[in-house]
Amino acid sequence: MLKREEYIEQAYFFQTVGLRLPQRIPLQDVIQQVRDEVLATTKLPLALDYMLSELCHSGTLHPAMQQLGHYFTPFQTYLMTEAESDEGKFDLRTAVEVLKSEAEYRAESPTRTGLFMYQLECLCHNRLKYDTGLKAISEDPIYDQDWKDWILVVRRQIGIVDLADLIYIRSWHLANRQNGHAEPEQAMLFGEQEGRIALANRQKEPMFLFAALQRQLGYPKVPRPKQEEESATRLLLLERKVDQLTQRMKLIEDDARDSVDLSKFYKKQD
Repeated sequence: MLKREEYIEQAYFFQTVGLRLPQRIPLQDVIQQVRDEVLATTKLPLALDYMLSELCHSGTLHPAMQQLGHYFTPFQTYLMTEAESDEGKFDLRTAVEVLKSEAEYRAESPTRTGLFMYQLECLCHNRLKYDTGLKAISEDPIYDQDWKDWILVVRRQIGIVDLADLIYIRSWHLANRQNGHAEPEQAMLFGEQEGRIALANRQKEPMFLFAALQRQLGYPKVPRPKQEEESATRLLLLERKVDQLTQRMKLIEDDARDSVDLSKFYKKQD
């Protein structure tokens, strides 16, 4: 875990990238500008220098973040890898919004439960790979060995076992109902409140479970991909395409009935 000031500067870096990308400013220039703006007493300027060199060399940032594993978490690196993938649909602007919110949460008083639910919800909303994503989450230094083992269990069973059941069986709510005040055999990772929420959302839409936990635990809302608004120009182009298709369909129908009038296509002489 890094110091609080490191996460504050990380959040500022990702926020600045997200604000300046729509302005079509080259990413190299953005990093160079942020390099001069961030707090010099942190390690972020050194990380940005290395990232800038890698960006100029390979055109991507995730290899540098992977090499800086002592500074960036595996989950941060995974999100950047998906955002820079040519085959994926995860947008870079959405990625930096997710990373900004996560860094801001880490700068306050993060809990393992809140951070895990935020990271898992990021995977779900953006349709990222559960196998690779949960493996990266399990390597986060905030989690102890019990959490790491359980996250790998979730990695194997997600999609097969209901997520609410996976949370409920590792909550103090179930342990108190079964054993009373006896010490449970395995470590309980979720509290009484989380267990009740999971029990109430069994066999329901997982988004209801995420929404309830987000309200109760207070972790940030997961940024959603922004849909582009339809402009008047795009509507006009769509109408033009429909008219062209209508004319082509009429020509095909006339040709099928041998009733095509070619005279209207002749050029009139003066």
